[in-house]
Amino acid sequence: MSVLVYVEQVEGKFKKSVFEAVSYAKAIADKTGTNLSAISIGSVAESELQELGKYGASKILTVTSDELKNFVNQAYASVIAEAVQKEGADIVVLSNSFSGKGLAPRIAVKLKAGLADGAVELPSVEGGKFQVKKTAFSGKAFAVTELTSAIKVIALNPNAFGVKESPVTAAIESFSPTVAATDLAAVIKEIVRATNKVSLPDAELVVSAGRGLKGPENWGMIEELANLLGAATACSKPVSDADWRPHSEHVGQTGITISPNLYIAIGISGAIQHLAGVSSSKVIVVINKDPEAPFFKVADYGIVGDAFEVVPKLIAALKAHQA
Repeated sequence: MSVLVYVEQVEGKFKKSVFEAVSYAKAIADKTGTNLSAISIGSVAESELQELGKYGASKILTVTSDELKNFVNQAYASVIAEAVQKEGADIVVLSNSFSGKGLAPRIAVKLKAGLADGAVELPSVEGGKFQVKKTAFSGKAFAVTELTSAIKVIALNPNAFGVKESPVTAAIESFSPTVAATDLAAVIKEIVRATNKVSLPDAELVVSAGRGLKGPENWGMIEELANLLGAATACSKPVSDADWRPHSEHVGQTGITISPNLYIAIGISGAIQHLAGVSSSKVIVVINKDPEAPFFKVADYGIVGDAFEVVPKLIAALKAHQA
């Protein structure tokens, strides 16, 4: 038996969340006394694939079919499930990314496997039980899920597990799975990506703002602060609804769920719907002039003050520090 990790590629490159998933899968393999294989779908250079060996993947299956060039949920799930059966894997790991959230349950159904999505720690295998700590209730709580099925699927939250090197020589093997026509009934023809900014789901640092900014014309200081920190920018739902910022920046229960190492919320009251999308952040900093703002109840650090006074001082301090 073995562990298989799906490594999601974007335009032939692997993001940090992939190396986290491989490191996590390798730790599980070591804990259970098995080996780790990986599967990559799409065109990826051999040098990039070999990078996976640095984090413990001793075997890499590659699928380069033209019909799978772009991500297709159902087809990718079928390919991964077939790879699991080929390798005799009993544990499947993938990142709980935007695409991973769609893939994980489909893979579990195909394999009749138990699923733990939103995992935040290594599984416990004490006493013959396989238990996984995961987020629950839109990130407002944690749950310990016991997987009793023969095959287990785990989707790891981004930034929940560090990247850890465990170098091995990776053997690359071409894999040609059977792809049913029904799996390709709906396909993606084109993907347009934003290339000039940090991707929100992958960001380790996020600077976010809400209606306290009073209007889109005041967003310059938010972008300047984010640029100085190397952070992504985000916003609350009312801001995106008012077209102050693009909907791709909306974080919350009905927007993007994130789990950065640092989340700075400026002029956001902290409604429960917003907290549901950001509560997995490791450190939350809140800047709000209302001392009764709900966000302060969950913040690790808080500043009661006017954003138009506090943020410029933060920017000045960062510039002085970087100088």
